[in-house]
Amino acid sequence: MKTIPTNKHISIERRKRALQCYIEPVLMYGCEAWTISKQIQNKLEATEMWFLRRMLGIPWSVRKTNERVLNEANKRRSMIRTIRKRQATFLGHVMRRGKLEHLVTTGKFEGKRSRGRQREKIMDGLAT
Repeated sequence: MKTIPTNKHISIERRKRALQCYIEPVLMYGCEAWTISKQIQNKLEATEMWFLRRMLGIPWSVRKTNERVLNEANKRRSMIRTIRKRQATFLGHVMRRGKLEHLVTTGKFEGKRSRGRQREKIMDGLAT
């Protein structure tokens, strides 16, 4: 699989399709239950750009902006958008399930809150 994205004899469209079919599902496995912070979002975007740069054969020594790389690949950033869409779909399924799943997802439990910084909830990630 390592040679397909960097093979010059395969068209860019086919390489993009291979990236979308074989690599992105592995990266986004289980993303429905992730809480995406700004730091994780930046890492995912950097990974997406790393794959595109490798696919286009752009070395790290060449200073090109991410926008120029996206224009060369004729592609838009799609990983974060896809993850958000999957999370919204998953949340719809969970909200229709039952009372316990609804309470866990929204984080509205009765009783005292634990000390320290509160954990991020799935609902917090979808609001941004």
